[in-house]
This record gives sequence, C-alpha cells and structure tokens, in this order.
Amino acid sequence: MDLFNYSRRESSEVNIGATPLGGNNPIRIQSMTNTVTMDTEACVEQAKRIIDAGGEYVRLTTQGVREAENLKNINIGLRSQGYDTPLVADVHFNPKVADVAAQYAEKVRINPGNYVDPGRTFRKLEYTDEEYAQEIEKIRARFIPFLNICKENHTAIRIGVNHGSLSDRIMSHYGDTPEGMVESCMEFLRICVAEHFNDVVISIKASNTVVMVRTVRLLVKEMEKEGMAFPLHLGVTEAGDGEDGRIKSALGIGALLADGLGDTIRVSLSEAPENEIPVARKLVDYILTREGHPFIPGKKAPQFNYLSPGRRKTKAVRNIGGDNLPVVIAERLEGSFETNPQFKPDYIYCGGSVPQSRDNNIAYLVDANAWNPEDKNVYPAFNYQQIIELHHTVSDLKFLFLPYMAMNDEVIAALKLHPEVVIIAQSNHPNRLGEYRAMTHELMNEGLENPVVFFQYYQETKAEDLQIKAAADMGALIFDGLCDGIFLYNQGPLSHIVVDTTAFGILQAGRIRTSKTEYISCPGCGRTLYDLESTIARIKTATSHLKGLKIGIMGCIVNGPGEMADADYGYVGAGRGKISLYKKKECIEKNIPEDQAVEKLIELIKANGDYTEK
Repeated sequence: MDLFNYSRRESSEVNIGATPLGGNNPIRIQSMTNTVTMDTEACVEQAKRIIDAGGEYVRLTTQGVREAENLKNINIGLRSQGYDTPLVADVHFNPKVADVAAQYAEKVRINPGNYVDPGRTFRKLEYTDEEYAQEIEKIRARFIPFLNICKENHTAIRIGVNHGSLSDRIMSHYGDTPEGMVESCMEFLRICVAEHFNDVVISIKASNTVVMVRTVRLLVKEMEKEGMAFPLHLGVTEAGDGEDGRIKSALGIGALLADGLGDTIRVSLSEAPENEIPVARKLVDYILTREGHPFIPGKKAPQFNYLSPGRRKTKAVRNIGGDNLPVVIAERLEGSFETNPQFKPDYIYCGGSVPQSRDNNIAYLVDANAWNPEDKNVYPAFNYQQIIELHHTVSDLKFLFLPYMAMNDEVIAALKLHPEVVIIAQSNHPNRLGEYRAMTHELMNEGLENPVVFFQYYQETKAEDLQIKAAADMGALIFDGLCDGIFLYNQGPLSHIVVDTTAFGILQAGRIRTSKTEYISCPGCGRTLYDLESTIARIKTATSHLKGLKIGIMGCIVNGPGEMADADYGYVGAGRGKISLYKKKECIEKNIPEDQAVEKLIELIKANGDYTEK
C-alpha cells in the first residue's frame, strides 16, 4: 500500500440482490432499522425512509425464526412499492435463524463470536491443540450447511466481527487483541474459500477507534497473505449521537477510507437511522475528492510500523511533543477572543498582534516580524521564507509554518540546528494526508525530532460538515502516531467555540486526549429494549460534566458487556423496560425498572467516588 498516494484497494465483487458490492462498484452506503422486525408496516416505512435518504442496503435484526420468516413480508411490502434495495438479516446466537433468513434476505450477517460458540461469559478456557481443532470442526459442521442454503438462494453473507462479542474461546487463546478479532474472522473465511463460496463481505468493528483501525489494517494484511480479496464493510460501533457520533465515525471510517480500504460503510448513530445516510454520504464523497490527485513523492521511514504504529519520537518543546498530550492551537484573527472553559485552546494564533486582555492559561502565537521578546507567554511564528531570521531570534519556543514541498536542504539544516522549533504543517494538496505523512516520514528519515502540529483549513458553513471533514483528515495521522497537535482554521460563519470543540472532540475520539465524558452508545435496532434516544439525553444531562468518565449505553446484551469493557459504567437493556447496570464487565444490579434506572446509575457512580456535582 502507498502511504502517500490515494487509490482504492482492489477487492472481489459480491452479488447482493440488484446492488453488487466491491470490485469496481461505488462505495455503498447502508443503515439498519430500529423497528420491531415483526411489525411489517413499521419496518417497510422505515426502510423506505432509509432508502429515500440514499441508503443502498437496509439491515434488520432477526432475533428468532419468526422474525427471519417475516423478512419475506417486509421484502414483499417494499417490492410492491417499487423498492428493490437489498435487505440484510442480522443474526446473533442462533444459526437456525440464519438458515431461514437466507431464504428471504439478499444478505445475512452472522457474528463469529456467537454463531456456534456459546454466549460470552468472560471465562478463561484451556484447550489442547487437538481440542481447539475440534472446536473449528464444530464451526465447519454448522457453517457449511448454511453456505449451501446461501448458494441455493443466491444469498450473500457478511462475516461481522465485533470487539464486544468475541467468544470466550478466542479470548482465551488470543486475548482481547486485534489478532484475536482477525483470527475470529479468518476461521470463517477459510471455510468459505474451501467451499468455493465467494459472495462474502467482512466487517470487523469496535467502539474504540484505535482498535477498529488497527484491526482492519491487520485483517487486510492477513487476507493478502492467504490470497483473499473480500470486500470490507466499515463502521465504528456504538459511536453515539450528535457531534460525538459524527466525529468518532468520521475519524475511524475516514482513516481507513483514506487508505483506499472499504467497499461499504455504515455510520452508527444513536438517532433515527435515516440520519446516518447523509453523514455517510458526505464522508465518502469527501474522501473520493482525492482520486487522481497529483503524485506525492514520499519515502516511508523504515522504523514506521503501519500495522502497529507507536507515537513518533519527538523532543518536548515546552508542553508540545515528547510525552505531552497533543495540543490544540486555535485562531483568533478577527472577532471575539471568547473560549469555552471546558475546551480552552493551549495556544491561540492571532496574526500581527495579541489582545491586550489575555487569559493566563493560554499562550499566544504572533507573526515573527511583530513579536516582542518582552511580551510574556507570547511566541514567534515564522513562515519558511523567514528561515534565516529563525537563527537570530532568541526564544525557547518557536513555530514554523511549513508546507511539505518547501522542505529543502536549507530548511532541514535549520531544523537540525533548532530543536526548539515546532512545525505547523501546512498543505493545500487534494490529499493533505499524503503530504502530511510524507513530511513526517522525511523528518524521521532525517533524524529530526521537532514536534508537528497539523494545520487543517476549511470553509464550512455547517458544524456537521466541519466535524466530518476535519475528523476524516486527522484520523490516519492520529492512528499513525504522528500528531503532536491540531490547528483547525475555518473561514466561514461558524463560531470559534464550534471549531475549538471540534478539535478537542477529534483528539478524544482518537483516544489521545480526554476533555469530556465519553458515551459509548449503540444506534439501536429491533432488539433495543427501551427508548434509547431519550435515555441517552437523560444520562448526558446528569453526567456530561464528569470529564474523563466513559459510560456505555446499550440497547441489549449482544455487544453490551464486551463493548463496554472499555467503559467505566454500563447501562444495558435486560428485558422489555428492564435495565442492568455494570461497572466495567461486572453486572452490579439486574432488571431495574426503566423509570428508575438513570437515577440508579448516578447512585452507582456516586457510590464509587466518580461523581462530582456540577
């Protein structure tokens, strides 16, 4: 794979009804209903809203055989109204349901974590090599008849691995690792290959964006080793709602799309499913603007590990680089200098002069020719044409605005003499990611340890568009370990507060700086056992001030305890109108009436000393 120049990965084509996937087909957009699958009319109407919004596949949960059989009626209802969009059955725990669904849906999703293996109990199991081989044979014995049904009915399948539902068998053998997730998938793919079944799509998801990106990268490498080219379905599970859901999804999915990976995407928001489609469409369309871009002559640094990158080694300059958290630089060239106390930038760039009234908790950047060494907590910012002046300016912290194509021998020599320089990387290339990677790899190749802050320029009028584009641009840079800071600049009507909040949200979604409560909330489906959207709103109202806390909000048990293993507290649907509360993986209280559960959650957080009053 070329780190610096965009091209889509070559994948095999999969036939899914009238809408093929992979190969030379467009990147497809999809969503999932959250209606009860036995309610034919509700499912048909919601599916129509998804399709009318631009959805190219519609997935429905199928908990049991009755739900699988009702897909026939839903399919008829849609076809009778002129909709030929393929339906996808979502199956967990019961392979018999998959057998039935394959007769009525154009694609069936199965979960390797619970297709044959029993439900996850977090038990540590021990296997001899022979016993482990016997477990694989059990999968073959149950999976091959399903593949035969799919062949007979021309039904495609999705092998959908979720971080939250890995089996105890895989967990015991591989641990809670990307390698375990990949092997869970490969076990099933090898059977498909052996049985000459090729209409297979793969997804391998997590709510943790770092795990999700590393796992998909590793999966592609493993498939290449075994001569496989199956298409990829991308998504971040339990991304949440609102700004958080959009940023987290665009960061994780965008990082992979930017490397040419992905043939279909689902943006999982805890909102009405039709709201997911425009977000997904914007994300795909933005990444595809890179097609056919001018060549970027980057050279990969030998120490860089794409499959498991660590943070680039840099020398700390003041609070930037080294082991410091990535910083946020903001712009205040005009208008108010107001900031949000929760999302206060570390530095503000203010051009030719600094404000007379200043915040002592913020440092300021001023253009080098206007910088006054007597001005405390203010630092000079140079452009690359001022490289000679750099030598004569006495400051323990300097900033250098630098495009990749300006990195000539003179600039490199100056950087070697001035470790106190923080680079603000600039690019107006159609593929900014490629140029920013090329710059940081050249720094590594030259042995330079100057920190790098990425400048991202936009002209957006809507907050959602800024969130999607900025997160997509920063994703791979964060996951590659290259980010010492972010500088978002938006020339448009959006407030400075919105831009600042977006920058902090991107760093939190990438798991490299925490500034607020994180909510790991599922998008809801026909399995959801309570009113998800109103519950999320109530929990956020009570807890959004608890900086650094992670709270999982799950509609049912499918991914609940597993996906919430990364969360501090969990709120999980246990039955119709009943809730179970978790601390980490441990269930603390079961079957709480829904109208009492949010208050009980707050009591649990308080009892463990993690609650502070607003």
